[in-house]
Amino acid sequence: MANAPTRAILIAGGAGFIGSHLAERLLNDDCRVIIADNFVTGSRQNLEHLASNPNLTVVEANVREPLRLDKALADSVLAEIYNLASPASPKHYQKDPIDTLLTNVLGAHNLLELAAKHGADYFQASTSEVYGDPAVHPQTETYWGNVNPIGIRSCYDEGKRAAETLCFDHARKRGAKVRVGRIFNTYGPRMARDDGRVVSNFIVQALAGTPLTIYGDGKQSRSFQYIDDLVAGILAVMRQGDMGPFNLGNPDEFTMRELADKVLAMTGSKSQIVTEPLPQDDPTRRCPDISKARALGWEPKVALEEGLQKTIEYFRGLV
Repeated sequence: MANAPTRAILIAGGAGFIGSHLAERLLNDDCRVIIADNFVTGSRQNLEHLASNPNLTVVEANVREPLRLDKALADSVLAEIYNLASPASPKHYQKDPIDTLLTNVLGAHNLLELAAKHGADYFQASTSEVYGDPAVHPQTETYWGNVNPIGIRSCYDEGKRAAETLCFDHARKRGAKVRVGRIFNTYGPRMARDDGRVVSNFIVQALAGTPLTIYGDGKQSRSFQYIDDLVAGILAVMRQGDMGPFNLGNPDEFTMRELADKVLAMTGSKSQIVTEPLPQDDPTRRCPDISKARALGWEPKVALEEGLQKTIEYFRGLV
């Protein structure tokens, strides 16, 4: 019988949408995975299909406090830390903006300290939101952004920007082995029904036969990345030597109206489209330049129609 893996990998926020997919991929690669989550936006249901895997340990914890992992690690060595611990949709991160900001800043601080203690490599899940409502298009990693520091989205935007600052200061001052990935709009199975982001909103509304809600005139654009592509991108960034930051997103750009029309056609829904005012500080355009990530040998492979079909099938199964 093969020995259990001795290298352990920590995923903070591992019960969330992205974290659970990353955990699944690492477990399939025979890694030992420790998930730390406070289950505020993460879900135990996301981990049910992994529960019988002997290489998975789940710890209920809040990254705002230093993690105690001695028991979870046992005889293993903590080799990698992935920090995905934060509410990620406006609906959720605006619910308690103070907690969101502190989770991002204190969470990064505590996990970077943990990485230093164990000599672990560290991945920071940052976000395209660091670019704010960009005045440069498409966005490159050298662009410093156009963020409102006192707006209703700033708890998340500035929290992630501060987390990036901590990563690079730890690298400069302490030699920390950090990687930073700026994640653009991602979708796929295990998004929550009440996630509040546009792909899940449109699919849930279409399947229920209720109106699809477009904010503003529907001409604002996003670039949509399927979850499997993102996981591959995260691992590509983590397993090389450049700190980054790296844009991780799909450069194919679609307007909100185009996305709504695709969802209606693919679901066969007769739902109408209604409009509401655009929320404060909502970006009008968002599209990544992924030249740096492509140089690592990574780029998205899943077309929007293919990814939407898989996501629609997932949500049909929840009805």
